[in-house]
Amino acid sequence: MANGGGLRMLAEHACFGGVQGFYEHDSGVCRAPMRFSVYRPAQASTRRVPVLYWLAGLTCTEETFMIKAGAQRVAAELGLMLVAPDTSPRVRLPGDDVHGDFGLGAGFYVDATLAPWSKHYHTYSWVTQELPALVAQAFPASGAQGIFGHSMGGHGALVCALRNPDRYRSVSAFAPIAAPSQCPWGQKAFAGYLGDDRAEWAQYDASELAARRGFATPILVDQGTADEFLTVQLLPDRLAEACRASATPLQLNMREGYGHGYWFVQTFVEGHLRHHAALLAA
Repeated sequence: MANGGGLRMLAEHACFGGVQGFYEHDSGVCRAPMRFSVYRPAQASTRRVPVLYWLAGLTCTEETFMIKAGAQRVAAELGLMLVAPDTSPRVRLPGDDVHGDFGLGAGFYVDATLAPWSKHYHTYSWVTQELPALVAQAFPASGAQGIFGHSMGGHGALVCALRNPDRYRSVSAFAPIAAPSQCPWGQKAFAGYLGDDRAEWAQYDASELAARRGFATPILVDQGTADEFLTVQLLPDRLAEACRASATPLQLNMREGYGHGYWFVQTFVEGHLRHHAALLAA
């Protein structure tokens, strides 16, 4: 690991022959210290390896996926670097901790345009531009990138990939907020961060983007049928309709009896890692 971009190492641990690390840097786009985690497989000690970004859901941090998903074992086998950014800046703003679905831990992977959020909440640009540049400078990352995520992070992963098909070769999601303009979580976040302009909302709505733009490689989505948020907040049927409209290949797996949490994620994460590894090696 090179010490690039003001990078600060917070902790590193040996893990499946590689290194699990936690880091912080001073973000220019967020104008705040931002944290992220990186798993470097053993293969990264001798060559540059593909990078798979994970975007976490509401109330999570850069630690959640690395601790709960159990992904490192398979990433070690496949030679994948895993990168998991935090879900929001941690600069305190008035009322930022009143609700779990807005403010701290709930940046929604947008670039906020309304004050006071517009000063720091630029997680879309951080995830798609600044963080990858830092990772490429400081870690042995190749140019092959994929992105996936869970819930709010599934929304973010789909949006980042659909808006930047030249940067991401692969995308997948667990229980994504698939049509945020049409559900309470998304409407609250978009109104608070972006205002009332629905055209601006559409730039961060995976279903609207998929219908207009599509994606070149198959999109993989896993969704639990016992997920308590399925019918009100997640709306995977809207994404399926959008992908049909643009002839985008979508593999939507409805997993019988599974809920929304990391018990669900850890059950199926291996399939997602193998999905990405195949496309990133192409």
